[in-house]
Amino acid sequence: MNIFINMNTFVTVVDALSFSEAARRLGATKSQVSQRIQQLEKHLGCTLVSRTRPISITDAGQVYYTQAVHLLQELKNSEQSVRRTDTSLQGRLCISAPLAFTPRYLAPIFSRFAKKHPDLDIDVQSTDSFVSLQDQHFDMAIRIGRLEDSSLVARIITDNHHLICASPEYLEKNGTPQHPEDLQLHDGLMYYNREPNGFWRLPFNGHQESFRIRTRLRTDSGHQLLESAKAGIGLAILPTFLAQDALLCGELIPVLLPYSPSGGHISVVYRKAIKTPHKILALAQFLGDEIGHPAPWDRVLAERGLLY
Repeated sequence: MNIFINMNTFVTVVDALSFSEAARRLGATKSQVSQRIQQLEKHLGCTLVSRTRPISITDAGQVYYTQAVHLLQELKNSEQSVRRTDTSLQGRLCISAPLAFTPRYLAPIFSRFAKKHPDLDIDVQSTDSFVSLQDQHFDMAIRIGRLEDSSLVARIITDNHHLICASPEYLEKNGTPQHPEDLQLHDGLMYYNREPNGFWRLPFNGHQESFRIRTRLRTDSGHQLLESAKAGIGLAILPTFLAQDALLCGELIPVLLPYSPSGGHISVVYRKAIKTPHKILALAQFLGDEIGHPAPWDRVLAERGLLY
């Protein structure tokens, strides 16, 4: 016996003053309604309804009806409250975001998302260092590049294209490399998190090969790579979202376009769960809608013939 189904059936019978009408309202048969009332009366040990024509409610039935209406309403309110909590965006959402990608692109998107959902508190920490989501501090992270196999769920937002770039000044002074083997004659600006050992991995003959380049500067900052490349210090591998403006105005020139290294993707990652919180899914969808595929910076570069 389901006590709540039987209780709701009894309330419906009292409201309708008819077993037949109660059955119609509940989408049940008259015999099912009668059986549920009998089960409830047996459970309570008293008669709730007098089977007269028309039916009448006993004194015990009146008392039980008042309490049942109140209890069913409380149950309904509780269910609605849980549904609102699950579907509306509220509480705190802690995000780890890449430093190089945040100021121009993620910051305004996060701001629009926060404005759209005033009951949601957003905690953004920007860093180019890898952070673990297993310590429970962060709800989700935006990752750039190739993702390692893990227990996390990954949702791709858009492609992350990379280009090998140099300033016109540098190329005029040192020449333009025509083949990856030429890189050993050039100064390289190295990104710690990707090229710690003085080699660049580039696509060649259908697979990835390592090519040596002289290490002129090493940094963990994408913005440092960009500024050093613009200053003519050497060649740098830069993501198109970071190099777009410099490429469009001619401060940087892409080289070795057929050998441009893969930058993987820009992705949202979060922990696996039986039911992922709606606020995480909503932000992932919002990021995808706002950035698009291809991303706006890649569309502009492709139109100018600067993306291979």
